Amino acid sequence: MAELNQRVAVYPGTFDPLTMGHVSLARRGVRVFDKVILAIAESTPKKTLFSIGERVSLAQEVFRDEPRVVVEPFDSLLIDYVASRGAGTIMRGLRAVSDFEYEFQMALMNRKLEREIETVFMMTDFKWMYLSSTIVKEVAQYKGDVHGLVPGPVVNALGVKLGYDPSRKKK
Repeated sequence: MAELNQRVAVYPGTFDPLTMGHVSLARRGVRVFDKVILAIAESTPKKTLFSIGERVSLAQEVFRDEPRVVVEPFDSLLIDYVASRGAGTIMRGLRAVSDFEYEFQMALMNRKLEREIETVFMMTDFKWMYLSSTIVKEVAQYKGDVHGLVPGPVVNALGVKLGYDPSRKKK
């Protein structure tokens, strides 16, 4: 295996949609790592609202002024993708203890598959602990106000995708 750079982290997920919690973690990640690759999973058991192209495009727009956050799609075993990018670290966000059990299992499997790649867990900022892409999609499907929960481009994309005007905030 080629040499891995421990200062490059891959932050994987479906990001369907990208939330302010995801944005916060990526931005905090570049305080720890030289580069964070926001790796958007094409294949997922989850039913996605946005296509892989839409998710990548939205994330690129959100991080366009942050050159140390690189957005890429991937469609392979995560550990293989991480190694192919020369990254030495997988960065994962945790909101609550319930997230930890699943993430711990994944980290152990990745460690078994490739011992040179580390997994680093970062706690979500307290103000985003309740937030998930699933909750955002549910609120948006019923035309609820998602301003402040997702970046502006995502607010607009949800409105287009779900057929409502997101600029009309409910009181």
